[in-house]
Amino acid sequence: MTAEVAVVVLTHDRAAELLRSLERLRALPERPRVVVVDNGSSDGTAALVAARHAEVEVIALPDNRGAAGRNAGVRRVEAPYVAFCDDDTWWAPGSLARGAALLARHHRLALLTGRVLVGREERLDRTCAAMARSPLPRAPDLPGPSVLGFLAAATMVRRDVFLAAGGFEPGFFLGGEEWLLAIDLARAGWGLAYVDDVVVHHAPSRRRDGAGRRALLVRNALWCAWMRRPLGTALRQTAAAVAAAPRDPAVVRGVLGALGGLGWALNRRRVVPPWLEAQLRRLDPPIAPLARGRRAPAAARLGAQVTPAVRPPSG
Repeated sequence: MTAEVAVVVLTHDRAAELLRSLERLRALPERPRVVVVDNGSSDGTAALVAARHAEVEVIALPDNRGAAGRNAGVRRVEAPYVAFCDDDTWWAPGSLARGAALLARHHRLALLTGRVLVGREERLDRTCAAMARSPLPRAPDLPGPSVLGFLAAATMVRRDVFLAAGGFEPGFFLGGEEWLLAIDLARAGWGLAYVDDVVVHHAPSRRRDGAGRRALLVRNALWCAWMRRPLGTALRQTAAAVAAAPRDPAVVRGVLGALGGLGWALNRRRVVPPWLEAQLRRLDPPIAPLARGRRAPAAARLGAQVTPAVRPPSG
Protein backbone atom coordinates (compact mmCIF):
# COMPACT_ATOMS: atom_id res chain seq x y z
CA MET A 1 0.00 0.00 0.00
CA THR A 2 1.43 3.36 -1.03
CA ALA A 3 1.84 5.93 1.74
CA GLU A 4 2.06 8.83 -0.70
CA VAL A 5 -1.60 9.14 -1.57
CA ALA A 6 -4.92 8.38 0.11
CA VAL A 7 -8.39 8.39 -1.43
CA VAL A 8 -11.36 10.13 0.21
CA VAL A 9 -14.76 9.06 -1.13
CA LEU A 10 -17.87 11.16 -0.43
CA THR A 11 -21.27 9.48 -0.36
CA HIS A 12 -24.88 9.97 0.67
CA ASP A 13 -27.61 7.33 0.32
CA ARG A 14 -26.06 5.66 -2.73
CA ALA A 15 -24.74 2.43 -1.25
CA ALA A 16 -25.01 0.38 -4.45
CA GLU A 17 -22.97 2.87 -6.50
CA LEU A 18 -20.47 3.25 -3.66
CA LEU A 19 -19.83 -0.48 -3.40
CA ARG A 20 -19.17 -0.72 -7.15
CA SER A 21 -16.72 2.16 -7.01
CA LEU A 22 -14.95 0.68 -3.99
CA GLU A 23 -14.43 -2.58 -5.88
CA ARG A 24 -12.56 -0.64 -8.56
CA LEU A 25 -10.57 1.46 -6.09
CA ARG A 26 -9.49 -1.59 -4.10
CA ALA A 27 -8.26 -3.24 -7.33
CA LEU A 28 -5.87 -0.39 -8.17
CA PRO A 29 -2.19 -1.29 -8.38
CA GLU A 30 -1.32 1.60 -6.04
CA ARG A 31 -3.39 -0.04 -3.26
CA PRO A 32 -4.17 3.31 -1.60
CA ARG A 33 -5.71 3.82 1.78
CA VAL A 34 -9.41 4.51 1.16
CA VAL A 35 -11.59 6.50 3.55
CA VAL A 36 -15.33 6.82 2.94
CA VAL A 37 -17.08 9.88 4.33
CA ASP A 38 -20.74 8.95 4.77
CA ASN A 39 -22.81 12.14 4.78
CA GLY A 40 -25.55 10.96 7.13
CA SER A 41 -26.88 8.18 4.90
CA SER A 42 -30.10 6.38 5.84
CA ASP A 43 -29.60 3.33 3.58
CA GLY A 44 -27.16 1.38 5.77
CA THR A 45 -24.10 2.55 3.85
CA ALA A 46 -21.66 2.29 6.78
CA ALA A 47 -22.72 -1.26 7.68
CA LEU A 48 -22.58 -2.42 4.06
CA VAL A 49 -19.07 -1.06 3.58
CA ALA A 50 -17.90 -2.68 6.82
CA ALA A 51 -19.31 -6.03 5.68
CA ARG A 52 -17.97 -5.92 2.10
CA HIS A 53 -14.76 -3.90 2.54
CA ALA A 54 -13.41 -4.31 6.05
CA GLU A 55 -10.14 -2.61 5.03
CA VAL A 56 -11.97 0.63 4.12
CA GLU A 57 -12.42 3.13 6.94
CA VAL A 58 -15.80 4.84 7.19
CA ILE A 59 -16.34 8.23 8.80
CA ALA A 60 -20.06 8.24 9.54
CA LEU A 61 -21.18 11.85 9.88
CA PRO A 62 -24.43 12.46 11.78
CA ASP A 63 -25.85 14.65 9.02
CA ASN A 64 -25.32 15.58 5.38
CA ARG A 65 -22.57 18.23 5.24
CA GLY A 66 -22.28 18.28 1.47
CA ALA A 67 -18.87 18.93 -0.03
CA ALA A 68 -17.43 19.89 3.36
CA GLY A 69 -17.69 16.24 4.35
CA ARG A 70 -14.48 15.78 2.40
CA ASN A 71 -12.70 17.98 4.92
CA ALA A 72 -13.23 15.33 7.60
CA GLY A 73 -11.68 12.69 5.35
CA VAL A 74 -8.63 14.83 4.59
CA ARG A 75 -8.07 15.50 8.28
CA ARG A 76 -8.24 11.77 9.04
CA VAL A 77 -5.46 10.64 6.67
CA GLU A 78 -1.73 11.33 6.92
CA ALA A 79 -0.69 10.95 3.28
CA PRO A 80 0.81 14.11 1.73
CA TYR A 81 -1.54 13.85 -1.26
CA VAL A 82 -5.28 13.14 -1.21
CA ALA A 83 -7.40 12.10 -4.19
CA PHE A 84 -11.13 12.76 -4.10
CA CYS A 85 -13.90 10.55 -5.44
CA ASP A 86 -17.64 10.59 -5.22
CA ASP A 87 -19.57 7.36 -4.97
CA ASP A 88 -19.95 7.20 -8.75
CA THR A 89 -16.33 7.97 -9.71
CA TRP A 90 -13.05 6.06 -9.49
CA TRP A 91 -9.43 6.60 -10.55
CA ALA A 92 -7.92 4.65 -13.43
CA PRO A 93 -5.02 2.26 -12.73
CA GLY A 94 -1.75 4.17 -12.52
CA SER A 95 -3.37 7.61 -12.32
CA LEU A 96 -2.94 7.95 -8.57
CA ALA A 97 0.78 7.28 -8.93
CA ARG A 98 1.07 9.76 -11.82
CA GLY A 99 -0.79 12.43 -9.90
CA ALA A 100 1.35 11.98 -6.79
CA ALA A 101 4.55 12.11 -8.86
CA LEU A 102 3.43 15.38 -10.47
CA LEU A 103 2.65 16.97 -7.12
CA ALA A 104 6.05 15.86 -5.81
CA ARG A 105 7.81 17.29 -8.87
CA HIS A 106 5.94 20.60 -9.18
CA HIS A 107 6.30 22.34 -5.84
CA ARG A 108 3.88 25.21 -6.57
CA LEU A 109 1.11 22.86 -7.63
CA ALA A 110 -1.66 22.77 -5.01
CA LEU A 111 -4.01 20.48 -6.92
CA LEU A 112 -4.58 18.82 -10.25
CA THR A 113 -7.76 17.72 -11.96
CA GLY A 114 -7.68 14.69 -14.20
CA ARG A 115 -9.41 13.81 -17.46
CA VAL A 116 -12.90 12.50 -16.70
CA LEU A 117 -14.35 9.78 -18.93
CA VAL A 118 -18.12 9.47 -18.63
CA GLY A 119 -20.21 6.33 -18.90
CA ARG A 120 -19.54 3.07 -20.71
CA GLU A 121 -18.74 5.04 -23.86
CA GLU A 122 -15.99 6.87 -21.92
CA ARG A 123 -16.99 10.25 -23.34
CA LEU A 124 -14.74 13.12 -22.43
CA ASP A 125 -16.45 15.32 -19.85
CA ARG A 126 -17.15 18.68 -21.47
CA THR A 127 -15.64 20.59 -18.55
CA CYS A 128 -12.38 18.72 -19.09
CA ALA A 129 -12.43 19.74 -22.74
CA ALA A 130 -12.88 23.36 -21.63
CA MET A 131 -10.05 23.11 -19.09
CA ALA A 132 -7.73 21.69 -21.74
CA ARG A 133 -8.39 24.88 -23.76
CA SER A 134 -7.96 27.19 -20.75
CA PRO A 135 -7.49 30.82 -21.87
CA LEU A 136 -5.24 31.51 -18.88
CA PRO A 137 -1.49 31.91 -19.51
CA ARG A 138 0.34 28.59 -19.36
CA ALA A 139 2.61 28.56 -16.30
CA PRO A 140 5.97 26.93 -17.08
CA ASP A 141 6.22 25.41 -13.60
CA LEU A 142 2.89 23.54 -13.86
CA PRO A 143 2.30 20.16 -15.58
CA GLY A 144 -0.74 21.24 -17.58
CA PRO A 145 -3.02 24.16 -18.47
CA SER A 146 -3.57 26.62 -15.63
CA VAL A 147 -7.15 26.66 -14.34
CA LEU A 148 -9.17 28.58 -11.76
CA GLY A 149 -11.67 25.83 -11.12
CA PHE A 150 -11.66 22.07 -10.89
CA LEU A 151 -13.80 18.94 -10.71
CA ALA A 152 -13.78 18.02 -7.03
CA ALA A 153 -14.50 14.32 -7.57
CA ALA A 154 -11.59 13.99 -10.01
CA THR A 155 -8.97 16.01 -8.16
CA MET A 156 -5.81 15.29 -6.16
CA VAL A 157 -4.73 17.88 -3.61
CA ARG A 158 -1.69 18.63 -1.52
CA ARG A 159 -3.09 17.80 1.92
CA ASP A 160 -1.37 20.51 3.97
CA VAL A 161 -2.24 23.24 1.47
CA PHE A 162 -5.88 22.12 1.28
CA LEU A 163 -6.25 22.22 5.05
CA ALA A 164 -4.41 25.54 5.39
CA ALA A 165 -6.89 27.06 2.90
CA GLY A 166 -9.80 25.82 4.99
CA GLY A 167 -10.96 23.07 2.63
CA PHE A 168 -14.45 23.29 1.18
CA GLU A 169 -16.69 26.01 2.64
CA PRO A 170 -19.40 24.26 4.71
CA GLY A 171 -21.94 26.99 3.99
CA PHE A 172 -21.94 26.20 0.27
CA PHE A 173 -23.15 22.61 0.85
CA LEU A 174 -22.91 21.30 -2.73
CA GLY A 175 -22.75 22.88 -6.15
CA GLY A 176 -19.81 24.94 -7.30
CA GLU A 177 -17.97 24.37 -4.04
CA GLU A 178 -14.74 24.38 -6.06
CA TRP A 179 -14.99 28.06 -7.05
CA LEU A 180 -14.18 29.64 -3.70
CA LEU A 181 -11.34 27.24 -2.86
CA ALA A 182 -9.75 27.69 -6.30
CA ILE A 183 -9.79 31.47 -5.93
CA ASP A 184 -8.28 31.35 -2.46
CA LEU A 185 -5.52 28.96 -3.51
CA ALA A 186 -4.60 31.11 -6.50
CA ARG A 187 -4.62 34.23 -4.34
CA ALA A 188 -2.10 32.55 -2.01
CA GLY A 189 0.23 31.94 -4.95
CA TRP A 190 -0.55 28.26 -5.57
CA GLY A 191 -1.00 26.75 -9.02
CA LEU A 192 -3.95 24.66 -10.21
CA ALA A 193 -3.65 22.54 -13.34
CA TYR A 194 -5.60 20.25 -15.62
CA VAL A 195 -3.64 17.09 -16.44
CA ASP A 196 -4.87 15.04 -19.38
CA ASP A 197 -2.95 11.83 -18.66
CA VAL A 198 -4.42 11.44 -15.17
CA VAL A 199 -7.74 9.67 -15.72
CA VAL A 200 -10.89 9.35 -13.61
CA HIS A 201 -14.00 7.39 -14.60
CA HIS A 202 -17.52 8.64 -13.93
CA ALA A 203 -20.66 6.48 -14.09
CA PRO A 204 -23.35 9.12 -13.42
CA SER A 205 -25.85 8.12 -10.79
CA ARG A 206 -29.53 8.22 -11.63
CA ARG A 207 -30.25 9.72 -8.22
CA ARG A 208 -30.21 13.41 -9.04
CA ASP A 209 -32.15 16.51 -8.12
CA GLY A 210 -31.55 18.73 -11.15
CA ALA A 211 -33.65 21.72 -10.08
CA GLY A 212 -32.31 21.63 -6.53
CA ARG A 213 -28.75 21.48 -7.76
CA ARG A 214 -29.32 24.37 -10.18
CA ALA A 215 -30.68 26.50 -7.34
CA LEU A 216 -27.62 25.75 -5.25
CA LEU A 217 -25.32 26.60 -8.15
CA VAL A 218 -26.95 30.01 -8.56
CA ARG A 219 -26.86 30.68 -4.83
CA ASN A 220 -23.22 29.65 -4.47
CA ALA A 221 -22.12 31.56 -7.57
CA LEU A 222 -23.65 34.72 -6.12
CA TRP A 223 -22.09 34.11 -2.72
CA CYS A 224 -18.71 33.54 -4.33
CA ALA A 225 -19.04 36.81 -6.26
CA TRP A 226 -20.11 38.71 -3.14
CA MET A 227 -17.30 37.18 -1.08
CA ARG A 228 -14.38 37.64 -3.50
CA ARG A 229 -15.12 39.71 -6.60
CA PRO A 230 -14.96 43.52 -6.93
CA LEU A 231 -18.22 45.41 -6.60
CA GLY A 232 -18.77 45.85 -10.33
CA THR A 233 -18.37 42.15 -11.07
CA ALA A 234 -20.55 41.16 -8.14
CA LEU A 235 -23.31 43.50 -9.30
CA ARG A 236 -23.13 42.23 -12.89
CA GLN A 237 -23.44 38.61 -11.79
CA THR A 238 -26.30 39.48 -9.47
CA ALA A 239 -28.11 41.31 -12.28
CA ALA A 240 -27.64 38.31 -14.59
CA ALA A 241 -29.21 35.98 -12.04
CA VAL A 242 -32.13 38.30 -11.37
CA ALA A 243 -32.74 38.68 -15.12
CA ALA A 244 -32.88 34.90 -15.53
CA ALA A 245 -35.18 34.32 -12.56
CA PRO A 246 -38.53 34.83 -14.38
CA ARG A 247 -37.64 32.01 -16.80
CA ASP A 248 -36.58 29.43 -14.22
CA PRO A 249 -38.04 28.72 -10.76
CA ALA A 250 -34.74 27.13 -9.73
CA VAL A 251 -32.95 30.43 -10.36
CA VAL A 252 -35.59 32.17 -8.24
CA ARG A 253 -34.83 29.77 -5.39
CA GLY A 254 -31.11 30.34 -5.86
CA VAL A 255 -31.39 34.12 -5.79
CA LEU A 256 -33.65 34.06 -2.73
CA GLY A 257 -31.31 31.64 -1.00
CA ALA A 258 -28.35 33.89 -1.75
CA LEU A 259 -30.18 36.96 -0.42
CA GLY A 260 -31.01 35.03 2.74
CA GLY A 261 -27.28 34.60 3.34
CA LEU A 262 -26.20 38.07 2.20
CA GLY A 263 -24.93 39.13 5.62
CA TRP A 264 -23.10 35.84 6.08
CA ALA A 265 -21.36 36.25 2.71
CA LEU A 266 -20.43 39.90 3.23
CA ASN A 267 -18.91 39.07 6.62
CA ARG A 268 -16.51 36.79 4.71
CA ARG A 269 -15.72 39.27 1.93
CA ARG A 270 -12.06 39.50 0.87
CA VAL A 271 -11.79 41.06 -2.57
CA VAL A 272 -9.23 39.47 -4.90
CA PRO A 273 -6.28 41.55 -6.10
CA PRO A 274 -6.43 43.09 -9.59
CA TRP A 275 -4.12 40.51 -11.19
CA LEU A 276 -6.41 37.67 -10.09
CA GLU A 277 -9.58 39.50 -11.07
CA ALA A 278 -8.08 39.98 -14.54
CA GLN A 279 -7.59 36.22 -14.83
CA LEU A 280 -11.07 35.47 -13.53
CA ARG A 281 -12.60 37.83 -16.08
CA ARG A 282 -10.95 35.85 -18.90
CA LEU A 283 -13.22 32.97 -17.93
CA ASP A 284 -16.99 32.76 -18.22
CA PRO A 285 -18.46 33.89 -14.90
CA PRO A 286 -20.00 30.90 -13.08
CA ILE A 287 -23.48 32.42 -13.17
CA ALA A 288 -23.59 32.91 -16.95
CA PRO A 289 -24.56 29.41 -18.18
CA LEU A 290 -27.31 29.22 -15.58
CA ALA A 291 -28.60 32.71 -16.29
CA ARG A 292 -28.89 31.82 -19.98
CA GLY A 293 -30.98 28.79 -19.13
CA ARG A 294 -28.41 26.16 -20.13
CA ARG A 295 -27.82 22.87 -18.39
CA ALA A 296 -25.73 23.00 -15.24
CA PRO A 297 -22.00 22.86 -15.98
CA ALA A 298 -20.37 19.45 -15.85
CA ALA A 299 -18.35 20.64 -12.86
CA ALA A 300 -21.61 20.89 -10.98
CA ARG A 301 -23.11 17.66 -12.31
CA LEU A 302 -20.14 15.45 -11.45
CA GLY A 303 -21.09 13.28 -8.51
CA ALA A 304 -24.33 15.17 -7.86
CA GLN A 305 -26.18 14.02 -4.79
CA VAL A 306 -29.67 14.65 -3.44
CA THR A 307 -29.81 18.28 -2.28
CA PRO A 308 -31.76 19.83 0.59
CA ALA A 309 -33.82 22.98 0.47
CA VAL A 310 -31.83 26.12 -0.29
CA ARG A 311 -31.25 27.87 3.00
CA PRO A 312 -28.72 30.35 4.37
CA PRO A 313 -25.92 28.95 6.53
CA SER A 314 -25.79 29.58 10.23
CA GLY A 315 -23.02 31.58 11.81
